[in-house]
Amino acid sequence: MHSTQKWLNILWILVLVAGQVALGLGPGSSAQAANNPQSELDTRVRLIMDQMTPEQKVGQLFLVTFKGTDARRDSAIYRLIVDFKVGGVVLRADNDNFEPAGNTVPKAAELIRALQNHVWDASQTQDRTAGTQVLPYIPLFIGISQEGDLFPNDQIFSGMTSLPSLMAIGATWNPSMAEAVGNVMGKELRAIGFNLYIGPSLDVLEVTANSANTLGVRTFGGDPFWVGEMGKAYVRGLHLGSRDQMAVIAKHFPGRGASDRLPEEEVATVRKSLDALRQIELAPFFASMQASVESRARMDGVMVSHIRYQGLQENIREITPPVSLDAEAMRQVLTLEPAATWYQEGGVIVSDNLGSNAVRRFYDPTGQTFDARAVARNAFLAGNDLLYVNNFVEPIDNDSSTTIMRVLDSFAQKYREDAAFAERVDQSVERILKLKLRLFGEFRIDRVLPPASQLAEVGRSQSVALEVARKAATLLSPSAAELNIRLPRPPESRDQIIFFTDVVSARQCSTCGEQPIFSVDSLKNAVIRLYGPAAGGSIIQGYLFSYSFLDLNTYLNNPSGLAALGVNLADAEWVVFALSGDNPSHPESQALRRLLNERPDLILNKKVIVFAFGAPYLLDATDIAKLTAYYGLYSKVPAFVDTAARILFQEQSANGASPVSIPGIGYDIIRATSPNPLQVISLYLDFPVNPEITETPITPQPTETLEFKVGDVIPFRTGIIVDQNGNPVPDGTVVRFIINTLGESGTTQQIETVTTGGVAKASYRINLPSTIEIRVVSEPAMTSQIITINPLNGEANISTEVPTPQPTLTSTPTLTPTPQPTEEAEELSETTLDYGFWDWMTMLLIVGGGGVGIGFIGQRRISLRWGFRWGMMAVIGGIMAYLYLVSGWFVPLSPLASAGRWGVAISSLIGLLSGWGIGWLWQIRLQKAQKPTRKP
Repeated sequence: MHSTQKWLNILWILVLVAGQVALGLGPGSSAQAANNPQSELDTRVRLIMDQMTPEQKVGQLFLVTFKGTDARRDSAIYRLIVDFKVGGVVLRADNDNFEPAGNTVPKAAELIRALQNHVWDASQTQDRTAGTQVLPYIPLFIGISQEGDLFPNDQIFSGMTSLPSLMAIGATWNPSMAEAVGNVMGKELRAIGFNLYIGPSLDVLEVTANSANTLGVRTFGGDPFWVGEMGKAYVRGLHLGSRDQMAVIAKHFPGRGASDRLPEEEVATVRKSLDALRQIELAPFFASMQASVESRARMDGVMVSHIRYQGLQENIREITPPVSLDAEAMRQVLTLEPAATWYQEGGVIVSDNLGSNAVRRFYDPTGQTFDARAVARNAFLAGNDLLYVNNFVEPIDNDSSTTIMRVLDSFAQKYREDAAFAERVDQSVERILKLKLRLFGEFRIDRVLPPASQLAEVGRSQSVALEVARKAATLLSPSAAELNIRLPRPPESRDQIIFFTDVVSARQCSTCGEQPIFSVDSLKNAVIRLYGPAAGGSIIQGYLFSYSFLDLNTYLNNPSGLAALGVNLADAEWVVFALSGDNPSHPESQALRRLLNERPDLILNKKVIVFAFGAPYLLDATDIAKLTAYYGLYSKVPAFVDTAARILFQEQSANGASPVSIPGIGYDIIRATSPNPLQVISLYLDFPVNPEITETPITPQPTETLEFKVGDVIPFRTGIIVDQNGNPVPDGTVVRFIINTLGESGTTQQIETVTTGGVAKASYRINLPSTIEIRVVSEPAMTSQIITINPLNGEANISTEVPTPQPTLTSTPTLTPTPQPTEEAEELSETTLDYGFWDWMTMLLIVGGGGVGIGFIGQRRISLRWGFRWGMMAVIGGIMAYLYLVSGWFVPLSPLASAGRWGVAISSLIGLLSGWGIGWLWQIRLQKAQKPTRKP
C-alpha cells in the first residue's frame, strides 16, 4: 500500500511538472517574452527623450556631410555635431573625406574615431551644477555608400577588399553569394567604424532596345523576385558581418529601375500603375520588409528617391513633387502591406540627398535660388525621419555648414512654437533612437567604436570576389556549341594578341594622385601572370600588346598618329576588348562601336573577343554579330579580370546567365525566368516523406496501392519547376493542375495556384468512384508526370507515368543549357505497402484449402502421418511467403509486391507448393534411410 501511494505521488508530481512546462511553452508565454524587450526599449527611449532639448532632438533628424578630414575643435563639423547636436555624418570621396591610397583605411578609422569621441567627450564634460540640464549622450550615425565595383560606385578605392558589383552578384543566381559579399562588406566597414550602410540598391532594372537607363551595374538584376532574394541575402550578410552593428538603408525606394535619367540630376518620371509598382518596383523592398528580424534579412530603413510615379501621383505635371517631397504619395506607399507593418515596427525613412541638382532644379529650374529651410521642412513633413543633406548650401552662404546651422535653428524654433511639428519630430526621434539602441545596446563609447584590432582584417577576403566571378561569368554570344566551332583552341604561344581597354581611373581626393582602377594593361598583365614565362610559358610576352580606348579613338581619327597601333592590329590573330561601361562624358568609350561601324575591315578574319566588365546590354545586335565571342563579367575588380584571362585561354567556361535583359542578343529576363518548356515537371503525392529518401524518380515506378474512398482529399505537389536558366522559377509563377475524371461521364477540372520556392501544391476531393488522372502545366512548360488513381472497392491503384515529351521549339541559343531539377523528396511509388483484411482472407483461403487438399493426398498415397506432415509443411510455406510479402522484403526482388491482391494469391500459392515440396523431399529422404542394406 505504501509503495503504491509512493508511485502515485511521483506520478502526480510529474503531471504537475508537465503542466507547468506546457504552460511555459504556450503562446501566451512566448508573446510575453517577445513583448518584454520592446517594452523595455520603449521605456529607455522615453527616458532619453525626456532629457533632450529641442536642439538635440532636431539635430538627430539630419545626416550631414562636410569637406576634408579636419575634425578638430575649430572645424565646422565639430560645431555641427557638438554644438548643434547633429545626429549623423556621411563620408564621401567627392568631399575629400578620405586620404590617398596606402592611408585610406587607417585614416578613415581615425577620422570616425575622432568624430565619435568628440560627441562622447562633450557629454562627459557638461556643467552638472544644480539647475543645469544634463544632456544624454547619443552616438553618431557614420554612414557610407559603398556599392562595390570600385569607382564610381565606391567611396573607398583601396585598402578594403575589392568587392564585385551588385549585377555581378545577381549573375550568380545564388543568394549565398550575395550573403557572402554582404558579410565581407559589413565586417570591413564596421571594423573601420561605420554603422550606417546606404544600400544596397533594390531597383529592378528595366532594359529595352531604346532605353536610356543609367543604373549600369548598380542593381542585382531585372527580375523583381530575384532582386528581392539577392537583396535579402545581402542585407543578412551586412548584419552578420557587422555583428548587427550596422543599420542597412536600402535604396532607391520605391524603385527607380524604370527611370530614364539619374535622379541626382533631374526628377525622373515613371508612368506605371500602382499595381505595376507593387509587382515590380516595390516587390524587392517588400520582400526584405516582411522578412523576420531573426533572419537578419530585414532592412532597417529605406532611402526615398527623388522620382515621380504616376501610379501614386496620378496626373503628373512639371510642378508635381517627387515622392520624397510628397506627403500623400509617401502615405500611400507606407500604408501598403508589408510596408505598413514594417514602418509600425520601427522602420526608418531616409530622404535622398536634398542638396542634389534634381531637388534644386525642381524648386528653381534656373538654379538661381535655393531655399534650404523650405526644402528640409517639406521633406520632413512628407514623412522622412532622417534628412540627408550634401552640398546643402544656399547661394547667400559660403559653405553648407552655415546653411545647415540656420536650418537647425529654424527647426528648433518651430519645435517650440508648433505642437504638431513637435509631435512629428518626437515620432522620428523615437524611431532613430530605437535604431541606435538596437545597434549598440547601450550608449557608451566602448560599444560604439569597434576594437582597433579588427582593422587588421580589412582587405583580406579576396577569395569571395573570385568565387563570384567564376559563377557570374556569362557567354552572351554565340551559343556554347557555336563557340566550339568558332574557337576550337585557345591562343597559342606564337599568336599575337592585342588588348584594347576602356580605362578607368579615379582620385581618392581632389589633391590625390590619379589611381588606376581599370588600367590599360590590366587584362594583358593578368594573361602574363597566369600564362606567361613564370606560369608555364603558354604565351610569349613579346607577342602581347595593349592600348586604351582613347588610343583606338585617336587612331580612328588619325591613323598616322598611332602607326604602331595599326601595325600591331594588322598582325594580331586575336583582338580582345575590355569594356568598362558607357560614359557619355568620355567619347573614347564609344571607340569599339566606331571600329565596328567605321572600320570593320581592320578586324576582318581575326578572332574578336569582347569582355563586358560593365553593363552587358550596351552593344546592339549588329555590333554583336561582328564579334567572335561576347562575354559578360559585370564587374571590373581584379578577380574578374583574372577570370576573363582564364576564359580567353579556355581554362574556365562561362556558364552564368545574365540577370538583366540584353536586347542585342534577344535575351529577355521575363522569358528567361519563365518555366523551361523542355522540362518534364515532376509530380508527387504530398504525403509526409521519409527524409532518408532523396532520389528523384527518373523512370516510371512500380504501381503502388493506397487506400482511398469517395470523399477523401488527395494532396499533391510538383517538384522544383526550373526556368530557362536552370534556376527555380520565381515565387508566384502560375501553375495549373489538371484533373481528368475518366469514364462515360468524364470531366476535367483545373486548379490554379502559384509556386513557392519553385514548388506548387494543391489538393483534390474524390467525388466519384472513377479513374482519376492528374497532370500539371506551367506555361510554356506543358509536359509533366501523370498520377493515375483507379478506385477499386474503396482502394486506389496509383501509378506514375512519364509521358513522351512533344517536339518543342529550339530554345534561344543565348540561354545556358537547363539541368534537370533535383528534388529531395519521396518518390510517388512508395515502398511502404499497406495490406488489408481481404488480402489476409485471400491468403487464408488459399493456404487453408491447399493445406487440407495436400494432406488428403498424403493420407491416400502414403499414410495418415505423412498426410498431416505434408499439409502442415504446405501451410507453413504459404504463411511464410505471405509474411515475407507484407514485410516488404519482396519489393526489390519481385513484381509481386506491387501486384495487389493477385500478388498475395500468387505468393501464397508459391509458398504452399514450396512447403509441400520440402515435405515430399523429407519423406523420400526418410524412406531411403529406412531401406535395409543388402550384405555381400
